[in-house]
Amino acid sequence: WQIVMRMHTSAVAAGLLFIAGCGGGSGGGGSLITAGNSWTAGVYRAASNFQSLCVNPRTGTNPATGQAYADRNGSRTDENNFLRSYSNNTYLWYDEIIDRNPAQYTTPEYFDLLKTDALTSSGAAKDKFHFTYDSAEYFALSQSGASGGYGAQLAILAAERPRKILVAFTDPNTPATTAGLLRGAEILEVDGEDAINGTDVTKLNSGLFPSEAGELHQFRLRDPDGSERNIEMTSAIITSQPVQNVQTIPSPAGNIGYLLFNDHIAPAELGLIDAVTQLAADNITDLVIDLRYNGGGFLYIANEFAYMIAGDAATAGRTFEVLRFNNKHPNTNPVTGQPINPIPFYDTDNQGQPLPTLNLSRVFVLTGPGTCSASESIINGLRGVGIEVIQIGSTTCGKPYGFYATDNCGTTYFTIQFRGENEQGFGDYTDGFSPANSATQTTVLPGCQVADDFDHALGDPTEARFAAALEYRENGSCPAATSVTFPGANKASFRAIADEELILPRNPMRENRIVEYR
Repeated sequence: WQIVMRMHTSAVAAGLLFIAGCGGGSGGGGSLITAGNSWTAGVYRAASNFQSLCVNPRTGTNPATGQAYADRNGSRTDENNFLRSYSNNTYLWYDEIIDRNPAQYTTPEYFDLLKTDALTSSGAAKDKFHFTYDSAEYFALSQSGASGGYGAQLAILAAERPRKILVAFTDPNTPATTAGLLRGAEILEVDGEDAINGTDVTKLNSGLFPSEAGELHQFRLRDPDGSERNIEMTSAIITSQPVQNVQTIPSPAGNIGYLLFNDHIAPAELGLIDAVTQLAADNITDLVIDLRYNGGGFLYIANEFAYMIAGDAATAGRTFEVLRFNNKHPNTNPVTGQPINPIPFYDTDNQGQPLPTLNLSRVFVLTGPGTCSASESIINGLRGVGIEVIQIGSTTCGKPYGFYATDNCGTTYFTIQFRGENEQGFGDYTDGFSPANSATQTTVLPGCQVADDFDHALGDPTEARFAAALEYRENGSCPAATSVTFPGANKASFRAIADEELILPRNPMRENRIVEYR
């Protein structure tokens, strides 16, 4: 399973199966109070005065820049002052931060306070996306998709007892596939602890989310055919394969392409290029993109993929997205210092090579609550230039916001700095995108509300969401309303739940839109 690391927001409330613990701030010793670092409420020095003043300065070469670390001896108060000034300058809702004395908190505590406490009209937190990451781990994950685990993404359909924990998908050539794990398999026991009704949450988390490679754990599973078995898996450093199951389905009305796209990480660029090249050679006339578990990542990947879908005629000279920052910066990007200009559709890859195209006027997108951020920007960017987006599944997470990953003293900080708007100036989908026959009051797209189907493999044309896309393409209608299904034995004994309750424990970096320079 893809382990969640250093997440400073609670994924599950007390008393439920915990998905992750906290951590990830600047560690080490040092005094909380530094002489000469006085604090006056409402008065801010430039963040550059405190940048790279660290409790534990790093030495050597920064792999992200290829240059020596700029770290110098400093204090926790220096680190906190950097965050205070940086947030006051760049945070989207900077005027909703309560200014507190940076000398009175540890750095993890202080960063957690540097955000709005406001709620939306529905009572949800206005800012649900504030987190940190160890800088070295962030760099490794963002460049290669490598993280600790078994190579399977869990879907938690019920976090309270009786819990329901299923396998959503696996990455190839991992401990999960070696053990024969399939989509829809249910976790019954972890190291002898009952995963459904057990009370030893520490044991469950230790086995489900190993902290490092080389950990051996035992599991009892119920496979999709209803049979039960015991397996052992040893955790490893897993390299995600973000693009999978690329295929073409013949049809009298023209060939239909399908691909599963799970992560906007750097390796996805080549995977998407290869997929589009293959589908273009197959002369597809329609495309089904499975984004149901894609939480986001690098915005440039979303941009390139949107271009490859729509092609040059639809996108030339037009805007993929405009970044809107706080009211201190109506015309200048506060992070880069550059003028705020519309971001065009990228027609080349990161090395400047031309991208292949499909030149489609519409696209089918399979979605769920795990479809977030950069994945939603694909939808919004295409709609902005008139590409019809047909949504099959359920409401997306609703995150038009993003940030620049900011490293200081070994911790990379993610604080919301902008909202993205498309060619038409639209970016107000905080409550997500929903198919037309959904009962939710969100941004509605043509399409069908269809629950996730764990009885079938992703990419199987009989899987409920994929089948609904094919049916809609054929006759413009949706299948009968569906509810969440549960594979294997005793389906009837488990309570039905809304698809929106699905929890996908994963790295918080994979639930965001992250701007990288290109």
